[in-house]
Amino acid sequence: MEFRDLKTQYQKYKNEIDLAVQEVMQSASFIGGKHVNELEQQLAEYVGVKHCITCANGTDALSLVLMAWGVKEGDAVFVPDFTFFSTGEVVSFNGATPVFVDVDETTFNIDTEKLEKAIQKTLAEGKLTPRIVIPVDLFGLPANYKKVERIAKQYNLLVLEDGAQGFGGNIDGKMACSFGNAATTSFFPAKPLGCYGDGGAIFTNDDELAQLLKSIKVHGKGNNKYDNVRIGVNSRLDTMQAAILQIKLRAFIEHELKDVNKAYQRYNQKLNGIVETPIIPDGYYSSFAQYTIKLQSKEQRDGLQAKLKENGIPSMIYYIKPMHKQEAFSNLVFDDNEYEVTNKLCNTVLSLPMHPYIKEENIEAVCNVIQDFLK
Repeated sequence: MEFRDLKTQYQKYKNEIDLAVQEVMQSASFIGGKHVNELEQQLAEYVGVKHCITCANGTDALSLVLMAWGVKEGDAVFVPDFTFFSTGEVVSFNGATPVFVDVDETTFNIDTEKLEKAIQKTLAEGKLTPRIVIPVDLFGLPANYKKVERIAKQYNLLVLEDGAQGFGGNIDGKMACSFGNAATTSFFPAKPLGCYGDGGAIFTNDDELAQLLKSIKVHGKGNNKYDNVRIGVNSRLDTMQAAILQIKLRAFIEHELKDVNKAYQRYNQKLNGIVETPIIPDGYYSSFAQYTIKLQSKEQRDGLQAKLKENGIPSMIYYIKPMHKQEAFSNLVFDDNEYEVTNKLCNTVLSLPMHPYIKEENIEAVCNVIQDFLK
């Protein structure tokens, strides 16, 4: 059984993907070109924004926006404590200070009440200047942008949506990666829309920001790549990945997003009353980068993971350590008591096999092991 079955996906679209790759090989256009331009247009149209700027990976996407916004030492950037390392990493990489905020126990996304308290605390301390909040669409579920954007407006903060796991989700029809002042996503192979390597993208309606990002991502270019008007980086989505993503985007829109939500519903039906299953609030739609359950304790969680492994069933723990406990941030001071929910989640969550191609019998097998273990 595959945790995220990329092999079956490839076999289904093998002919189209192989032809797309061969076209790139035959054209010898490996950087830029029509595939990248077409993909950016298709992605922008799907998300519902004016601009999509592709880049080398999801981490770069976040970092590029922070660079464009002039984030610097002394700035505070608010980040959920329960997420992948890169969301906080890019803040420190660009010289600012990440301020970690506990998450909601039900949605796993940033707790908006605690976000406002963290902003107020930072202002009261007077050591850092609040600049940005980076909500994460964890496991495919968009964050509570209605409240996040209200708080950001009140305190004059920019909002950068980290949609690395959220691409395809929506809130009342408004697509993930269309919230905030800018948004990013990742095309890492295991993401809802993944390529066959690394890749990322930035989404925005801000014309000026879009132009600046296009410059920064190619060595700070001006009229051309040999006219360098600012210090930038080298972060481009290669043409091969763009060609592959065009095929996979069509599949994602046509059936994959619907199929992964059908799998979510089947899991929930079979696990109802047995274990704590994901809850999707009214009006929200998840792209289910992960299907994550909660156990009663670390011992129970670890025991279940071992039992699943005995039965040939893969599972993953996202995440084993809170952001505020990562050694890379050991120079920062945090009160562990402010992260009660994240500390608990790191000891009790377990993600099960989840993808658009998972079979009914696979879900049945996973659920039977869980039921037998917990009875």
